[in-house]
Amino acid sequence: MADRLYIFDTTLRDGEQVPGCQLNTVEKIEVARALETLGVDIIEAGFPVSSPGDFKSVVEISKAVTWPTICALTRANENDIKVAAEALQYAKHKRIHTGIGTSDYHIKYKFNSTREEIIERAVAAVKFAKKYVEDVEFYAEDAGRTDNEYLARVIEAVIKAGATVVNIPDTTGYCLPDEFGRKIAYLKENVKGIDNAIIATHCHNDLGMATANTMAGILNGARQAEVTVNGIGERAGNTSLEEVAMILKSHKHIGIDTNINTQKIYGTSRLVSSLMNMPVQPNKAIVGRNAFAHSSGIHQDGVLKNRENYEIIDPQEVGIDENSIVLTARSGRAALKHRLHLLGVELDKEALDKAYDGFLKLADRKKDINDDDILMLVGKARSEKARITLDYLQVTSGVGVRAVASVGLLIAGERFEAAASGNGPVDAAIKAVKQIIHRQMTIQEFLIQAITKGSDDVGKVHMAVSHEGIHYNGFAANTDIVAASVEAFIDAINKFVH
Repeated sequence: MADRLYIFDTTLRDGEQVPGCQLNTVEKIEVARALETLGVDIIEAGFPVSSPGDFKSVVEISKAVTWPTICALTRANENDIKVAAEALQYAKHKRIHTGIGTSDYHIKYKFNSTREEIIERAVAAVKFAKKYVEDVEFYAEDAGRTDNEYLARVIEAVIKAGATVVNIPDTTGYCLPDEFGRKIAYLKENVKGIDNAIIATHCHNDLGMATANTMAGILNGARQAEVTVNGIGERAGNTSLEEVAMILKSHKHIGIDTNINTQKIYGTSRLVSSLMNMPVQPNKAIVGRNAFAHSSGIHQDGVLKNRENYEIIDPQEVGIDENSIVLTARSGRAALKHRLHLLGVELDKEALDKAYDGFLKLADRKKDINDDDILMLVGKARSEKARITLDYLQVTSGVGVRAVASVGLLIAGERFEAAASGNGPVDAAIKAVKQIIHRQMTIQEFLIQAITKGSDDVGKVHMAVSHEGIHYNGFAANTDIVAASVEAFIDAINKFVH
């Protein structure tokens, strides 16, 4: 039977400390519920004594979330702990997370104290917290730079005082993976009573080693990983939840499981990114835009033959519908042939070679190659085979009035008309089209990009539309961005309406 790793998510505490990422209580509840659905075991909901807003958030999250443990952070003083206990009063499962710095840097320069006094304060904090909750976690701040022998003394003392979890943070992201792994192993071997508590890791990414250090800790006996969605957090961030979850899922031989429903990872990542206004870097592991994108011709050919040639993770395992074959100047014939096949165009070898030559010339001049570019290369103008075309579009909108759109479509030569109102001209126009096209359709992605500069910009619209579980991409360009949006929507519809 596999070992169990508990996932402790601190997106709403450590992650929310990032400048510009602050959330209101309603938004925090939304994230907390998403974390519950994701399968997180412990949610660190905030630092209650720090502000009335944080206190309220811990209270409301405690009410909103059912099965995960709700954790509140404190310093090693009685007032912090009292306030945390009050904030946790509605939690079904509650934990107080208290602690103090243990490195010589913190002892001397932060607390102007001594090693013996720090141990006394640590023990007193744990004992006081145990008066309010049974589940008490102790953090040894800056444990990464703490002498192992002294760290072992601190950890042994707090476990004896009643700590159920002992957190070993690499607060400054300083440790090397083998060094951090040895630290956890040292505690396992030298702390009396260590089996009475769970060892936790809390690693920062200042030197880009947060996930590596966390994994080293896990491999040496830690059974709680403190992480954040998208790896957000103080300075360079924290260990990424999605990376740890997928490392353990991919390396089944390690024999350690989590409770994470990995198919919820991508959606949770996008929710956190959106609410915190914190974009995910394109090359971010697991959830970045390019994580499953292939532009190299060699890679594209390999992926098209067998996904596992270049993908160790099936995109659907993390909630992404499919990988992305991105057409660039480095793409090969296999990728072009694959894209043409998706567009319903089959070419013999001679025609494909001719199209590929033209494709390479175009790709050298144009960064993004879209479906319209590809169809033009093979002489298949979209309008020639379009069943549905836009006949006319009239929109009324402005400040203080609700937008109204009238749309006329030609479907196989027959005109159909509809009108609708909406939250803005694009929404109104799309609703009018939906009144004519009686299909279940959901817009999954809507991207507007300027092609030229100035007030008479030509706007290019890309729209991804889902129909019966399949995504269809539509493209259009127009100086009228509302018209371009409607044309892109119709372009996507034409790919599944025959």
